[in-house]
Amino acid sequence: MAATEPADIEAMLARVLLPLCVAAGAIVLSGFFFPTFVGDVVTGPAWLTLALVFFVSGLGYIALLPYDVEKFETDTKQPAAMLRIRQTGLSGTVRTFIKKQELPTFALPLGVLAAYILFQLVWPSSTEAAVSAAADSMLVATRPMFVFVVLLSVAFCLFVLIGPWGDIKLGGPDTEPAYTYPMYFTLIFTAGIAAGVVFWGPAEALFHYAEPPPYFGVEPQSEAALTPALVYSLFHWGISAWSAYAVIGVPIAYYVFTHDAPLRVSTLLAPVLGVDNLDSAWSTLVDTLAVFVIIAGISTSTALVSEQFLTGIDFQWNVASGTFGPALFVVGLTAIVVISAATGMHRGIRRLATLNIGLFALFALVIAAVGPWGFISRQAPAAVTGYAVEFVPMSVHFGGEWVAEWTVWNYSWWFSWAPFAGLFIAALSKGRRIRTVVFTSVFATSAATLVWFLLLGGSALFVQHSGQQDILGTMAGQNGSEAVAGFPVFASLPLGDLLVFVFLALIIVFMATSADTSTLVVATLATKRTYAPSTGHIVFWGVFQGAVAVSVFMLGGAETLQVLAVLTGAPFAVLAVIAMVGVMRTWYRTERGHRSLLWRVRDRLPAIQMHHDIDPPDDKEP
Repeated sequence: MAATEPADIEAMLARVLLPLCVAAGAIVLSGFFFPTFVGDVVTGPAWLTLALVFFVSGLGYIALLPYDVEKFETDTKQPAAMLRIRQTGLSGTVRTFIKKQELPTFALPLGVLAAYILFQLVWPSSTEAAVSAAADSMLVATRPMFVFVVLLSVAFCLFVLIGPWGDIKLGGPDTEPAYTYPMYFTLIFTAGIAAGVVFWGPAEALFHYAEPPPYFGVEPQSEAALTPALVYSLFHWGISAWSAYAVIGVPIAYYVFTHDAPLRVSTLLAPVLGVDNLDSAWSTLVDTLAVFVIIAGISTSTALVSEQFLTGIDFQWNVASGTFGPALFVVGLTAIVVISAATGMHRGIRRLATLNIGLFALFALVIAAVGPWGFISRQAPAAVTGYAVEFVPMSVHFGGEWVAEWTVWNYSWWFSWAPFAGLFIAALSKGRRIRTVVFTSVFATSAATLVWFLLLGGSALFVQHSGQQDILGTMAGQNGSEAVAGFPVFASLPLGDLLVFVFLALIIVFMATSADTSTLVVATLATKRTYAPSTGHIVFWGVFQGAVAVSVFMLGGAETLQVLAVLTGAPFAVLAVIAMVGVMRTWYRTERGHRSLLWRVRDRLPAIQMHHDIDPPDDKEP
C-alpha cells in the first residue's frame, strides 16, 4: 500500500475543516458575545448545528495538523506499542481488520451490547427493572467489600509513595520517559476524569446540600449543610477515586516494563498465572470484560454529557434540540474522537489533552476571579480540613441506603473505569519511577479535581443558599437532571457568556479526550497481541462507541447501560486486590536495595541544614 495514502486523506480533510471552523466560529462567537449584531439571522436549531460544526471542525483540524514524523518514529523513548497505530491504506483496511482481531475479545462485547440494545428496544421497562434490581442488590451486598478495597487501595498508594519500592524505575535505570512531566500529568488527568468533572462539578454539592449525608446529621438546605456538602463532594472525587486507577495501572506497568508482560488488563493476573501463561482463558475473559465495560462506560458518559451540552444550547439561545439533536451531537463528537484517535498519541490525543487542560485552567481562573470568592475562601479551608479529618471515619461509614446510592455507587463506577484508565496510565509510565506514577495518578490529579469542586461546587452553593437562583428548583423542573445545574450559576455571575462558552467547550473536549483514549485502548485489547491496532481498528471502535451512545440515547437506556457498567466494578475491585497482593509479594522477593522517600529526605537533611548545595536527584520527576 502506498504510505502516502492516509496522509493525503488527512491533508484533504484538514483543508475542508479549516474554512468550516472559521465560518462557523465567526457566527457562533458573534452569537455568544455580540447577539445584537447577529440578530435574527440565525435562529432555532441552526444554532446547535453551527455550534457542533465549529467545535468538530476546530478540534478535528487541531488533531490533523502535521508533526515531525521522523522524530517520533525513530525516537527510542517511545512508550509501549499500544500508543502506536499501524497506518494502512483504504484497500488494505478490511483485510487487516479481520485478520488481526482477537475473536473472543472482539465478538463477545459486541454481542452483549447488541443484545442489550435489542432488549431495551423490545422490553424497555422489564430491562430497566431487572438491571436496577440487580444493581440495588449488588450495591448493598458489596458495600463491605468496596469499603475494604478502597481503603486498601489508598493505603497501598500511600505506602508505595513513601516506601522503598516507589524507587523502582519502570523499564530499568537507563530508560527515559517519552513525555515531559507536565504532558504526563495532562494525559492522565484529562483521560481519567472524562466529562464527569464538568457534569457533576456544579451539581453534586447541591444534592448533598438538599439531602445532607446522614454521617453529619445536619438540617437540609441549612447553613450547617454547606460544608458537609463540599466535604462529601471532595470525598467522592478525591484520592479514594483516583486510587482505583493506580492500583490497576501500577501492577500492569511493573510487569509490562520489568518482566515483559503484554500490555493488557489481564496482566493483573501475572502474580497468579505467571507472565508466560497470560494467554489463558482467564486472561481472555478479563480482557473481554474490560472491552465491554470501557465501551459501556464511554457510551453512557457520551449520552449523558450530550444532554448537558444540549441543555446549554437551549439555555443560551432557547433552542429545543428535538428528536435528532442528541444524535447530531453524538455524531459530531464521534467525528472528533475518530480523527483524534486515528492520528495517534503524538497528534490528536496529545493536542486535545493540552487544549483541555488549558480550558480547564482558564475556566477555574475566571470562576475564581468573578465568583463568590469571599464565600469560597471561607468554605474551602473548612471543607478540606473536614475531608482530611473525617476521611477514615467516612470511609468506614456504612450509613444505610444513602451510602449505597452515593458512596458505594461512586466506588463501583470508578472501578468500572479503572481497566481503561489503569491501562492507559501503565502505557504512559515507561521511564517513570513507581513513586512518580502514584504521585501523579492519585495525588496530583486529586488536587486538581478538588480545586475544581471547591470553586464550582462552592459557587453553586452560594448562588442557591443566597437565593440568587433556585438551582434545585430548576433541576426539579428538568426531572431532577443534573445537566442544567451549572447554567443558572453562570447566569448569576459576571462574564456569564464567557463562562457558558468555555463550559460548553469543556464538555466536548473533556469527553473527546477520554473517548479517543478509550478507543485506542479498546482497539488494542481487541487486536491480537503481536500486532498494534490499525487505522481500521481505530475507526471501527470509535464509530461503534458512538453508535451505542446514539442507540441508548434514542431508546432512553443511557442510565440503564451505566448501571450495567457499574455492575462490573465489583470483579475489577477483586482483581485489584489480587494485583496489589501479588505485586507486593513480587517486590518483596525480587526488588532489593531500593530506598524509601523518607531515607531520601534524610540523606539531604544535613546538606539543607548546613546550607550546602544539594546534588540534583537522578530523576527530575517529583
